[in-house]
Amino acid sequence: MGKVFAHDPRRPGGPRMGFGARLRNYFLAGILATAPVCLTLYIAWRFITWVDEGVFSLLPPEYNPETYLPFSIPGIGLIIALVGITLIGAITAGLLGRLMRQLLEAVVNRLPIVRTIYNLIKQVTETALANRAQAFRECALVEYPRKGSWTVGFITGTTAKEFEALTGEEMVNVFVPTTPNPTSGFLMFIPRHEVHILNMSVEDGIKLVISLGLVLPPVPQVEADQPERNVLTTESRSNK
Repeated sequence: MGKVFAHDPRRPGGPRMGFGARLRNYFLAGILATAPVCLTLYIAWRFITWVDEGVFSLLPPEYNPETYLPFSIPGIGLIIALVGITLIGAITAGLLGRLMRQLLEAVVNRLPIVRTIYNLIKQVTETALANRAQAFRECALVEYPRKGSWTVGFITGTTAKEFEALTGEEMVNVFVPTTPNPTSGFLMFIPRHEVHILNMSVEDGIKLVISLGLVLPPVPQVEADQPERNVLTTESRSNK
């Protein structure tokens, strides 16, 4: 009597998949196809609605376009905000705008608590948006929260000289984000020789954090004779 082999469902001659299993697979395939688009549209819709509500709450009714329209058009508030910010930027670029900004800063700097908040927001905004600096410079691997445990961090700059004088080592600023929300995290001051710079981009590092490690960056093509990038190179430091 010959041997009886189990049928492989992946082969043409194998048993067919059940109706319930096929429905489940179709449902999962539909989620994979629609979830990214739906979530993106939902986040964009919520953002546009939030901006519209903020702008319309500041506009007088006679200047609100929806006052004269029989229906609501999403995005009008966002367009008004973009145009207004652009006009403010054009005004502040001139001599009169600079004088007005200096006068405003002089008034704000006389307020004890408000000036601290204003100067902090101003410095963070200039650091993140100005051309002279970048918010995140490189993606790195650091030991955290214990020895032998590693996490992804982002280089934000060099540490204050006072820290280096106390530790006796050259330090760098490393922002370690939390998962899956990369906007919160921990600012750490780590010796430069303990920071391992990764070949992945900052964007790929953020994707890795948000996706809980599910979205892996592409494997870089590293030549055999290329030295390992375990610390910040002299060239990268000179560019900063």
